[in-house]
Amino acid sequence: MPPDKAQAKYRQIAEHLRAGILDGTYPAGQPLPSEEVLAKQFGVTRPTVRQGVAELRAAGLVEVMMGRGMFVRSPHSRPSYTRPRGVRSDANGRYIEADGLRWTDAEEPAVTRTDAPLALADLLDIPPGEPMYTYDALQTADRGRLHQLHRTHVPFSVLLDTKYEEEAPPPAPQLYGALRKLGHDLRFTEYLRTRMPLPDEAKTLRLPDGVPLLHILRVTLSADGKPLALEEFELPGDDLELSYNL
Repeated sequence: MPPDKAQAKYRQIAEHLRAGILDGTYPAGQPLPSEEVLAKQFGVTRPTVRQGVAELRAAGLVEVMMGRGMFVRSPHSRPSYTRPRGVRSDANGRYIEADGLRWTDAEEPAVTRTDAPLALADLLDIPPGEPMYTYDALQTADRGRLHQLHRTHVPFSVLLDTKYEEEAPPPAPQLYGALRKLGHDLRFTEYLRTRMPLPDEAKTLRLPDGVPLLHILRVTLSADGKPLALEEFELPGDDLELSYNL
């Protein structure tokens, strides 16, 4: 079928490849035409080809292997990474992420005083605009191959009548131990959604065009269900699955 001339070139490329994948022209596990071949076929530059391929990567139809080219991904194939979700305490009482990865801060977390926006205030059960301590950190794991943005919010009202009225509490996961020492028996609830990244998020997480991110909100609660803190995790969403024990 001839391409729609009114359609952007990168979308023409994406639709051409998508149709070939779905009708079996390009079987699962087989390579796609190279960037050079597609660029000549559509009369475009290689960056335009990459933009079209990025749409297919975001849809889970294509994977790009460095030095090998572009390959059709089976709809039944597993992503490269599976991240178990959850928090547990070890024998020393320290809280550990269930994924077992050793996440390190790429730089010292930035702490600021922020005012709770409506969406976060609702999850924290506090009035919109209530002041919070907010920590921002870019974290890496697996020798720098994995990246995530991690943000911790702690409402000032949670810290009333504690030593943290005068000093900032630590960010999570050290925050969990601090809250436990204040007498809280902790529970956790997570909310997961996908969205397209903002430009600065895409740059920081090195996301190709068209690739969404996973946005996880984790609320730390007391035994009686009172929200104590909220964390945000932002992760690349193109080759990752999350697992939960229910």
